[in-house]
Amino acid sequence: MRKRNPNEMLLQGNEAVAEGALRAGCRFFAGYPITPATEIAEIMSVRLPRLDGTFIQMEDEIASLGAVIGASLAGCKAMTATSGPGFSLMQENLGFAIIAEVPCVLVNVMRGGPSTGLPTFPAQGDVMQARWGTHGDHPSIVLCASTVKECFDLAIKAFNLSERFRNPVVLLLDEVVAHMREKVVLPAEGEVEIVDRVKPKVPPEWYIPYEDTPSGVPAMANFGEGYRYHVTGLTHDIRGFPTSRPDEIGPFNARLFRKVSQHFREIEMGEMDFVDEADITVITYGCVARSAKRAVRDAREMGIKAGFLKLTTIWPFMRGPVERALKTSKAVLVPEMNMGQISREVKRVNQAYSHVHTLNKVDGTIITPEEILGRIREVV
Repeated sequence: MRKRNPNEMLLQGNEAVAEGALRAGCRFFAGYPITPATEIAEIMSVRLPRLDGTFIQMEDEIASLGAVIGASLAGCKAMTATSGPGFSLMQENLGFAIIAEVPCVLVNVMRGGPSTGLPTFPAQGDVMQARWGTHGDHPSIVLCASTVKECFDLAIKAFNLSERFRNPVVLLLDEVVAHMREKVVLPAEGEVEIVDRVKPKVPPEWYIPYEDTPSGVPAMANFGEGYRYHVTGLTHDIRGFPTSRPDEIGPFNARLFRKVSQHFREIEMGEMDFVDEADITVITYGCVARSAKRAVRDAREMGIKAGFLKLTTIWPFMRGPVERALKTSKAVLVPEMNMGQISREVKRVNQAYSHVHTLNKVDGTIITPEEILGRIREVV
């Protein structure tokens, strides 16, 4: 009999998110039950108290993210999980976390919409909302999982990026990925890279909470440790106090973007197969990436030179790999379970390199390998 590997588990996607968050050091969760994300809250409600952490079921999603922001300011790695309607309610507090530079993780398990929509069916309609849902110009870091193992890995990555850049990070799943079960082998304790926020190395009286640094990321002191500073949703100066001076506002907003843009190589993640030799490349993400990978494999067995590009980092948009696919392929196909949110970005960067084709589905069912293969055969 084969000896059982204690790190080998049969996990649901939502379970893997919770496991990854706990492994990353999450010790605070505030949320409100919502299909199809509720399992994450259920697991955290059981596991966090055993780790001397805190779980709070809030009265709604607005309060949930507010509590998460407060916990992070006090030094906890904190997260919430929701789906489309709850994610909509979180947008104002998401903007607050961005301008106040409060690290936290928001998991959005996408379902059909708009409004209450299709609570138990998958969709990918929140991609643009994850980038532009909160008002004003702002940097966004958004990741998207397509396997159960990625749910675990990207939960850890989301916390690491959030702490590293003092910025909220959104992790997108869809109902299919959240509720499927797969065998995964988790790394042993101590084998996972964990990133913590940079703490100030100066005494409290010298601390500048929003100081510009070469990385664009200021050190962050935890409330309750003797460092007192002002936190506001207003545009503020380097000490956190509201300002109307253009010479302070411009550099502040520029730094918010620079701290993410100049470190893009640390954020960019994806998977690329056969792109440099492809006549047609399928650009995909989330659960549709699973169908696309099979369709590309079947197309190549039929003699069609097909390539595969999966976007794991959704925002900032992976322009470099997409441009590479556009330049080397005669055509690209973007299948997605919305009316064309990522395909618009692909077309935006195309610059007449290639022909961009789409395959859109919004009926609550997954795009199948056969549908993608059929579309490939239509356009090559």
